[in-house]
Amino acid sequence: MAIRKIMVLNGPNLNLLGLREPELYGPGTLEDVRLLCEAEAAELGVRIDFRQTNHEGILLDWVHEAQTGAAGIVINAAALARTSLSLHDAVKGITVPVVEIHITNIYQRDAWRPSSYLSKAAVGVICGFGHDVYPLGMRALCNHLNRKKAV
Repeated sequence: MAIRKIMVLNGPNLNLLGLREPELYGPGTLEDVRLLCEAEAAELGVRIDFRQTNHEGILLDWVHEAQTGAAGIVINAAALARTSLSLHDAVKGITVPVVEIHITNIYQRDAWRPSSYLSKAAVGVICGFGHDVYPLGMRALCNHLNRKKAV
C-alpha cells in the first residue's frame, strides 16, 4: 500500500512563531512545529508536505493542488480562516478532507473578530491546544480517512 501524503498548510504570520506574541502562540518556532509534524507523520505512517505562505492566492493554489496530490489537508490558515471567502470556496471545491487548526482557541479571542468561514467547509476544527493542534489535526485527519476507506 502506498504511503499517503498529507499537506500541512500554514497561512499568514505563522513564519513569526516564537517571535510574535509568544504569550499567545508559545515560544516554539515554525521549524519546531515542522519537526513535531514530521515525528507525528512517522508515527502515523504518512508523509507530510509542510508549507507556509503569507499570500492568500498561494494558499488557494496549494489547496487546489491537494485535489490530485494529497489524501487530505491540515491547515492553520490564521486570520484568513476568518476573512477569506475564497479559501472557503477552494476547500468546498475539492474532494479531499480538510481539518482546520488554530494554536489559540479562536472562540475565546476578541469579540470583534469574525467567525471562521473555513470552519463551514472543513470536516473538523481543533483549536486552543497550542502547537499540539498540529499532531492532533494530523491524527484526526488520518482517522477520518481510515473511516472513509472502511465504508
